[in-house]
Amino acid sequence: MAQSQFSLEGQIALVTGGGRGIGNGIAQSLARAGADVVIADYTLELAETGAQAITALGRRSAAIQVDVRKEDSVKAMVEAVVKQFGRIDIAMNNAGIVSLGGVEELSVEMWDDVLDINLRGVFLCCKHQIGVMRKQKYGRIINTASIAGKVGFPGLCHYSASKFGVIGMTNAIAKEVAKDGITVNALCPGIVGTGMWRGETGLSGKWALPGESEEASWERHQQIFLPQGEAQTPEDMGQMVVYLACAPHVTGQALAVDGGFSL
Repeated sequence: MAQSQFSLEGQIALVTGGGRGIGNGIAQSLARAGADVVIADYTLELAETGAQAITALGRRSAAIQVDVRKEDSVKAMVEAVVKQFGRIDIAMNNAGIVSLGGVEELSVEMWDDVLDINLRGVFLCCKHQIGVMRKQKYGRIINTASIAGKVGFPGLCHYSASKFGVIGMTNAIAKEVAKDGITVNALCPGIVGTGMWRGETGLSGKWALPGESEEASWERHQQIFLPQGEAQTPEDMGQMVVYLACAPHVTGQALAVDGGFSL
């Protein structure tokens, strides 16, 4: 039987922020396509939870604690994957945070926290992953950006700055490694019902109108932002990542999975 063109059988993937939410959905999609998937997260407990979901699918996995803001931690993560699995074929740089605040009320600390994890973290991951992939003469890097990296949102200038930065950096790095068998792309999720959006501390809770429940706010924002009127899922993101992991001539792109919101 001919092998599916979307098979990742025999490949090794690394997913940062893979313990829950979008990252875990992506990791499971990669595993279902045949990859063995290493989960890295900011606590070992989260990483182990994500890794257990991969082994439950019959694939090899490992859990690594990483602080993507720190170069030594990122370097150690990459070295640990290579030591245990021999290579890194797919790197999903997904770790990220969000906070909410107008530009006048944002503290420098809030700005730095978001930029350090969302942008500096992706830079450090790419820097150390590319060295491994150049030796292999093969690699697929996917960086999580956002529709907020294509269109600004009020109260999210620091978050948008980080995600616009990821898109620009992704395009530049893709051109640096274009002849090395490495592709580099950005994934731009739309509205996904994970911790960044859901709950009283998520965006739907914080953006609720006076007297409006978090659930009603969640439904309202889907209708406001999404032409399809329906939120995306972590599995939707995983489908795009599997495609990008299999596409040899798609590179330097920022591909949105957002129900038609962005151009």
